[in-house]
Amino acid sequence: MATYEDFQKLDIRVGKIIEVEDFPEARKPSFKLKIDLGPEIGIKKSCAQLPQNYKKEQLLGKQVLCVVNFPPRQIGPAVSEVLTLGLPDENHECILIAPDQEVPLGGKLY
Repeated sequence: MATYEDFQKLDIRVGKIIEVEDFPEARKPSFKLKIDLGPEIGIKKSCAQLPQNYKKEQLLGKQVLCVVNFPPRQIGPAVSEVLTLGLPDENHECILIAPDQEVPLGGKLY
């Protein structure tokens, strides 16, 4: 069983998607994202399987939650620096987790 101390090891922050690009080299339909995580962390890259539920225009400016303290991960020719969090819909496609109100960028989940 996980402990509260285990949870505290994850650094989950809110960021805003500032750039969305197609990622045709990915095995599954995906986008390359640039996410502004505030002044402490800065802008980070993420790869996410989102085209099934989101158009690029819907993602620009959207606040999302990201794990920022995992090591970077190579995904095809791209590097994903943060894990953008989501939940599966009824078709097992990603729905992003986001605050229901605008919050300051870089805020840590607790």
